[in-house]
Amino acid sequence: MATTRIVSRDALILTRLVNPNRADLSPDAARALLQLEFDKEDRDRMHLLSEKAQEGTLLVEEQQEMESYRRIGYFLDLLRSKARKTLKKSKS
Repeated sequence: MATTRIVSRDALILTRLVNPNRADLSPDAARALLQLEFDKEDRDRMHLLSEKAQEGTLLVEEQQEMESYRRIGYFLDLLRSKARKTLKKSKS
């Protein structure tokens, strides 16, 4: 439960930092952010960790790794949301 509180706190801080509802990036920066993605090695690792979590066989360090992927993924989602809003605003 402590990990969930930490992740939630991280998410709140990141949301305030990025402020995805404010479309204040340059269009070039927005397009560059939309190109960011996890590479195949990371996607495969996340898939493996997810399978192990469903089976209940995650080790403590794997749980921590999974939480790191989750936090980074959330941050990436915030950046992409901001980028999409910026590009939508620049077209109007």
